[in-house]
Amino acid sequence: MDFWQRYRAIESRDIRFDGQFVTAVATTKIYCRPSCPARTPKPSNVTFYPTSAAAHQAGYRACKRCLPEAVPGTPAWNLRSDTAARAMRLISDGEIDRTGVPGLALRLGYSTRQLGRILSSELGAGPLALARASRAQTARTLLTATDMPLSDVAFASGFASIRQFNQTVQEVYSLSPSQLRHRSRALSHSPAAAGAPTSLGLTLPLREPYDDGIFAFLSARAVDGVERADEGGYARLVRLPGGEGWFRAARGRGGLDVSVRVEHLKDLPVLLSRIRRLFDLDADPTAIDGALSAEPAMSARVQRHPGIRLPGAVDPQEILIRAMVGQQITVAAATGVLKTLSVLGAASMLGCPGHSRLFPTAAEIAEGAGPLLKGPARRRAALLGAAAALADGSVSIGVGDSPAELEGKLLPLPGVGPWTVRYAAMRVLGATDVSLDGDAAVRTGLSKLSGRPVDARSAAAWLEQFSPWRSYATMHLWRVAADKHPGSQSIPPGTVRKALS
Repeated sequence: MDFWQRYRAIESRDIRFDGQFVTAVATTKIYCRPSCPARTPKPSNVTFYPTSAAAHQAGYRACKRCLPEAVPGTPAWNLRSDTAARAMRLISDGEIDRTGVPGLALRLGYSTRQLGRILSSELGAGPLALARASRAQTARTLLTATDMPLSDVAFASGFASIRQFNQTVQEVYSLSPSQLRHRSRALSHSPAAAGAPTSLGLTLPLREPYDDGIFAFLSARAVDGVERADEGGYARLVRLPGGEGWFRAARGRGGLDVSVRVEHLKDLPVLLSRIRRLFDLDADPTAIDGALSAEPAMSARVQRHPGIRLPGAVDPQEILIRAMVGQQITVAAATGVLKTLSVLGAASMLGCPGHSRLFPTAAEIAEGAGPLLKGPARRRAALLGAAAALADGSVSIGVGDSPAELEGKLLPLPGVGPWTVRYAAMRVLGATDVSLDGDAAVRTGLSKLSGRPVDARSAAAWLEQFSPWRSYATMHLWRVAADKHPGSQSIPPGTVRKALS
């Protein structure tokens, strides 16, 4: 978007652009979200920044009226796979808090100086400023949505000291932490007893429309004891950098309502970031649905299911194990195998009803899965080999990878083919343009729409028109394949058949 496209967006107070850029006003030294209800400033007084961190660094503070941090994140970080996007995914996942800027630079393959130059050029701020802005956003969420003690909010948000926390909140919001809390109150929180896990509830913002079908997708693949899911909500245990975590998510009126429990406060922002990625809360459904609707058959699907989302991952290694187990078998059969393997996972210490074990680590699978696995010897050996590679660190995957890097790491593993790599890219990286044209369910879904058998080549050609949103088209086709009433698709007669001919 150029200057005037952005300016027209703020003139119309278009909520669709919230989180995609901020508007800084020179006369007030305040930055706002695009939909801010305040009077539109003169163009000569306006500067647009790609991130709030860039506005902070330029000396602006957040608007008290529209609270620009209280919006979904930028959808570009999943759409893009360049260094800046990979850095933002890692910063959101707490990489700087764990390993510092040198650790972030090492993960991305740059020196700290090179990384600083790249991020400053692309995003208007360096890695420390971006991490500081991320901490401020987490702090705002916890201050306004919970009754956590201010000291707990400070450390849960990633700040190293109370002084740093107070200073940052004051600089960013022009309010003290207690003043910011009193301005906006949402859900309540009962402080845990000393030494007990921290529990709280809050609402994570998202862009409407939001399709609840993601809960059905996760429910069909839920592993008993680790996860519980139905069409209205999803809950699970998760392993975090500092200990265990648990969350439950359900669709709320103002966003995604989540209840969370963490063993250590410092893991809270990491858990919230992973929940956002799992439920694709930062997606831009207007852009996605608009692109998909250009094709008549898919337009009918979008009308039935607007705002479809791409399920992410809370643990990259777990997704690779799930993908390898699910190769060439049904979802139900794969879930049965994973349930058998779940006995290898450590017993949970959080005491969450219905959740007894964590999903087993790669090391636990490599050491103990052999006697539990059935089927062809080559397939069993491939799974054990991949688990061993993940466990000893010879293969490492995560949100900081690009799709090409993920392919380079995984394809050399025995038993890992293109489908597994693409599925992992879709789930782990949130890659928006994955084509699973060889997938049986994709071809089944497209065959139902067209009324005739479809091969992989035809499916690939048909999906090409939806780039860069082929992953979302795939989600629609998977849903068609799972629909038990194919006659209810409401597809214009012959539209898909014509496109495939």
